[in-house]
Amino acid sequence: MSSDYSLIAPSSDAQARAPRIQTDYKPENADLIQSQRNAQKRKQRRVKRIIVVLIGYAVMIGMLYLILTTQRSVNKIWNPYDILGISESASEKEIKSHYKKLGRKFHPDKIRPDPAKNETIESLNSVWVEYSKAYQALTDEEVRNNYIQYGHPDGKQGFSIGIALPKFIISDGNGKYVVLVYALLLGVLLPYYVGSWWYGTQRVTREGVQVESANKLFREYSESIDVGGLITALSNGKEFRDLFRGNKAESGLSKIESRILAQGQITSYAGGLSENDKEKLEDVDSAVRRKVLALLWAYLGRVDLGDSALNKAKFAVAPIAQSLCHCFTAISVAYGNTRPILASYYTSQRLIQALPPAASPLYQLPHFTPAVVKAVEGDSKVGATVQQFMDLPDAQRRSLTVGKGLLSEEQYKTAVNVARQLPQLRVAKAFFKVTGERVITPGSLVTLVIKGRFVPPGSTDVPEIDELDLEDVDPAEDDLDALLGKKKVVKDASGKPVKKEETKPVQPPIAYAPYFARDHLPKWHVFLSDSKQGKMAVPPCTFTAFDKPILTADGKPTFHVQTLKAPGFAAPPQPGKYTFVMHVQGSCYGGRGRDQ
Repeated sequence: MSSDYSLIAPSSDAQARAPRIQTDYKPENADLIQSQRNAQKRKQRRVKRIIVVLIGYAVMIGMLYLILTTQRSVNKIWNPYDILGISESASEKEIKSHYKKLGRKFHPDKIRPDPAKNETIESLNSVWVEYSKAYQALTDEEVRNNYIQYGHPDGKQGFSIGIALPKFIISDGNGKYVVLVYALLLGVLLPYYVGSWWYGTQRVTREGVQVESANKLFREYSESIDVGGLITALSNGKEFRDLFRGNKAESGLSKIESRILAQGQITSYAGGLSENDKEKLEDVDSAVRRKVLALLWAYLGRVDLGDSALNKAKFAVAPIAQSLCHCFTAISVAYGNTRPILASYYTSQRLIQALPPAASPLYQLPHFTPAVVKAVEGDSKVGATVQQFMDLPDAQRRSLTVGKGLLSEEQYKTAVNVARQLPQLRVAKAFFKVTGERVITPGSLVTLVIKGRFVPPGSTDVPEIDELDLEDVDPAEDDLDALLGKKKVVKDASGKPVKKEETKPVQPPIAYAPYFARDHLPKWHVFLSDSKQGKMAVPPCTFTAFDKPILTADGKPTFHVQTLKAPGFAAPPQPGKYTFVMHVQGSCYGGRGRDQ
């Protein structure tokens, strides 16, 4: 997919190049959600940068105009023949004769200044001095040597370098304004912008959240934290204060709480809270935090608040909470406990899809209501995944979901159409390897290689995997391009290594998230853990782009085998048999991740 550079939307923006899942489904309050997405896009266009660019263009055009209209001054090469007005082939006798004629006409003792020509004694003397220098350069040996060697009868000349400035700047009376401009630039604007940049880098973490918020999340960390507990922790972010300044904190709070604590269809409460989550909400003292937490539960439970301003605030808090969740993931990875890491991934999925912790993954599909989900899952206590639903025969799916009080035929087609576009990564093979070695030795640098392909739910006629695609061939030792990743090495049908040029990274489709007021690029997180100790063994590696096309030009799945490689990590120092659990978690689609 090609992309054009734009000052407004840089071509480096991966979201601008990624495809989108095609559907005409629009949720309730779709206009509010889309307006916030548009506002975020306008913000990302960086209006300040556009203004600076326009000013820069204006300055360039102005300078070009001055260059074209300003009279050029060209330094003329000093030539004694031109000054005396004689030919360069003239003999010494002719030169002396011509000089005498000039003396009778231009010598200061022979000529008087003409006021009509603005002549002065000084100007006439200067003219005669030039004639004399030119004559000496052609007749006097020492002066002639200076002229030949340095191009001037007076010997080596000095030179100066200046800056071309418009006349209105250097004219009398404007010098003070030039000094004032330089004082503003160097004494005010430069320190201000440098200070703002430095202060900004100090108060914002690498994950893009304020340091104060990160410190609060650090204090909220617990080894036993779950999704509900993390939702409560995220509500403590400092970023929410800008949304609810002054009396905005308590405005509508009682209405929000009454709506989310009403009788629910998924859980006891409409907002999807558990009893423990309800107690935590009631224990919050800060008005801002309590409103944020109530709005988050209203968003997750898809509760209509009956007020445009409150619904707008409900959709505004979710993207902020998702950014804070990303920060909590980094904190959890630093601690190394498996449960909080997984809780952060599950929470991210729920925030992007607007699903409460106990909700079935089927609610990600358009038009799916509690009645439809109940018809599919029956009395099962474990929620069915989208993949499990789509694995059913079409006739069985229709019999379960289409009917009175359930889905119409059009709604069913819309839901199935979306499900068949969701990028589900199926792992076909995963193994450890050390480049250039057949076995893994203690302390060696190990790479985790994952082979998988994207198989959307409900896909039919899925081809078998070629066993050659599941191999990872080491490049030749002298092939620097392959070692540096510029080429890929695969095997042909005969098993011989074949070099293949590396293609550009391929982006998956933008996440289907109709309730999330941002465009989100899907990510897949892979990490290893020790199930016995509940500890992370290898830190998560995040994949956002892939080496082969995921979709064809007409949007059909390619079923290409993708190769994912986690950065090298040190093997255990002692030989033996070690058991690790590999976790593969998506960032935006709810459902069971893959643990292998």
